[in-house]
Amino acid sequence: MVADKNKAAELSELSIEEKLKALYEKQLVDSEIDKIRILRGELPLEVQDLEDEIAGLETRLNNLEEEIKNLETAVSSKKNEIVTAENLIKKYQEQQNNVRNNREYDSLSKEIEFQTLEIELCEKRIKEFSVQIKNKKEVIDESKKVLDERNADLQGKKKELDEIVADTRKEEEQLEKRSKDIEKVIEPRLITAYKKIRSNARNGLAVVTVERDACGGCFNKIPPQRQLDIKSMKKIIVCEYCGRILVDQEIAGVEE
Repeated sequence: MVADKNKAAELSELSIEEKLKALYEKQLVDSEIDKIRILRGELPLEVQDLEDEIAGLETRLNNLEEEIKNLETAVSSKKNEIVTAENLIKKYQEQQNNVRNNREYDSLSKEIEFQTLEIELCEKRIKEFSVQIKNKKEVIDESKKVLDERNADLQGKKKELDEIVADTRKEEEQLEKRSKDIEKVIEPRLITAYKKIRSNARNGLAVVTVERDACGGCFNKIPPQRQLDIKSMKKIIVCEYCGRILVDQEIAGVEE
């Protein structure tokens, strides 16, 4: 607790000029990190999209294969029902040879007719299930082709991304360390404000110089008196149009 208070006191002792220089330096470092990440472009998102699509395709394939198994089980069940019905028909036909009257004969005939209809219904269902199985197998074949293509695309994108990351990893790590080191000399409230501005800025610029009498972020003109205030570096001034922190070009070592 005491150490935190001492650190806060040290940070508060920095002049406004020192704080602005530190913020501007952090901006430069963070912009370099941005450039490295822009170099990767949309690759990380493309890799994620491909991984999501592949996961979806694999789930679909698993579901289709499970549906085919269920349909094949249903076909097998209907075939067993046909065998049972055929056996019953044979049994009833044999019983017709030993009937004692027309009533018994007619009753057995109705049973035979019923089992014949059951066989026809089962055969119809088997045809329907077989068509469904055929269609699902065709979808599976097509989905597997797409899956193979997506896996090939994914491997290519991953390789490309890995190569870019490998080329820039060391530089990015060094820059990230430098950015964090700079943060240590800036009071937390300023860092919080900086990050908020940066997150809302399309180009990631939270600290900009005055260029040709205008804000280096939004390019709106800055009144002469305000420019003098910025040049004096006695207080932190933000652009009244875009909210970015404004610094004089002398901080950047650029001559007017």
